[in-house]
Amino acid sequence: MKNKLMKLSFKRIHPDAVLPSYAHEGDAGMDVRSVQALTIQPGRRALVKTGLVAEIPSGYEIQVRPRSGLAFKHGVTVLNSPGTVDSGYRGEIGVILANFGDEPFPVSVGDRIAQLVVSPVTQAEISETSDVSSSERGEGGFGSTGKA
Repeated sequence: MKNKLMKLSFKRIHPDAVLPSYAHEGDAGMDVRSVQALTIQPGRRALVKTGLVAEIPSGYEIQVRPRSGLAFKHGVTVLNSPGTVDSGYRGEIGVILANFGDEPFPVSVGDRIAQLVVSPVTQAEISETSDVSSSERGEGGFGSTGKA
């Protein structure tokens, strides 16, 4: 079964910008590329430019997610993962990459640096209450189930 397609428009604001693309049919994430060359030292982070501005339909967001190969092979990930690009944002999409590896990580123009995933947004109606209902879990939080 073929996925339903939606229109997502990008404007290139840098001569080296490449439109995002899916590597395989059915992929959730599309690869986005760098328009700058830099090196991220171990334990450091950098905002890497893509040269792209997106026009995202209302009711959707773009999530910026790490590439598994960069994370596994180099310890490089998207720091605020998943990052969110809201539908009303019209600035350049940037990717905050962090190097948790042991070696400097070079980024070249045209390198695939992250994945973009289009996702529907649900907004909530906010209200205040003086009491919340109880649950089986209760106030148990971090590690409360006793499992690793």
